[in-house]
Amino acid sequence: MRKILVTGAAGFIGFHLCRRFLESGSVVSGLDNLNDYYDVNLKKARLTLLEDKDGFRFIRMSLEDKKGILKLFETEGFDAVVNLAAQAGVRYSLINPYSYIDSNIYGFLNILEGCRHYGVKHLIFASSSSVYGANTKMPFSVHHNVDHPVSLYAATKKANELMAHSYSSLYNIPCTGLRFFTVYGPWGRPDMALFLFTKAILEGRPIDVFNYGKMQRDFTYIDDIIEGVVRITDKLPEPDTLWSGDVPDPSSSYAPYKIYNIGNNNPVELMKFIEVLEECLGKKAEKNLLPIQAGDVPSTYADIDDLTGDIGFKPSTTIEEGIKRFVDWYKGYYV
Repeated sequence: MRKILVTGAAGFIGFHLCRRFLESGSVVSGLDNLNDYYDVNLKKARLTLLEDKDGFRFIRMSLEDKKGILKLFETEGFDAVVNLAAQAGVRYSLINPYSYIDSNIYGFLNILEGCRHYGVKHLIFASSSSVYGANTKMPFSVHHNVDHPVSLYAATKKANELMAHSYSSLYNIPCTGLRFFTVYGPWGRPDMALFLFTKAILEGRPIDVFNYGKMQRDFTYIDDIIEGVVRITDKLPEPDTLWSGDVPDPSSSYAPYKIYNIGNNNPVELMKFIEVLEECLGKKAEKNLLPIQAGDVPSTYADIDDLTGDIGFKPSTTIEEGIKRFVDWYKGYYV
């Protein structure tokens, strides 16, 4: 049985991923510090569903705990590590920038050191579509340079990719980075648009619609994200024999390193997204149209050719199906 460490296990993606690994018979150590960035009770409710399953162990710890992290790696001897723990959120990075450096930079360094010293066979880590920043060429491709982040959050995710590559190159650690595109679904984060919209509409409050609704997002349903991550966990990156320093491809390397987009490959207008939510709720939204916020980008659109070519998978859940599943969960949990 594989021994897998999932950091951010009480988070949205981490919770779903742990469940999937446990169902496949893996032994899973789930690490989370249960911080109060959003409702801790929601995180604890996710954990309750995990702790009922055989093969799961929860460790309450922060990535910044250098001694604790290295001791955990030494004791457990993980086969694979999926690093999802991070200070999330573009807008919060304008308010509390230091938390992003602590968790996303210093904390990630501790994960890399654990992988280096204790023989981890594959490190998979969460990046973000935010790294595309000021890029405007669509769809966003892993073969494009991403050197102009527009938020500190995005900059830390780009830094993670660079840090992982350096460790892959220096210590031959197989590393795969995953750029997630606007993940949504049951048990989602309360700071994300779908959650905020649903809560406000049901409570009869107006919703804030930024950039006057002229936004596009490549909304990706959680089950599709998890399927992609699981398949990638089983696929070790290999050195690209065609890689050239004269024309460097950002998505691969002479080292065992690879970057993938995981998105729905189908950008949706924000107003269309809201219309589908209104239909699922059976209630119209009162819209408060606002200018675009600092750090936001108007559009995201994932090129997933590398993902489909390498692991034979393409997300397929429609927003109609995905939003309905979220609304059903939300009403069952909160209403």
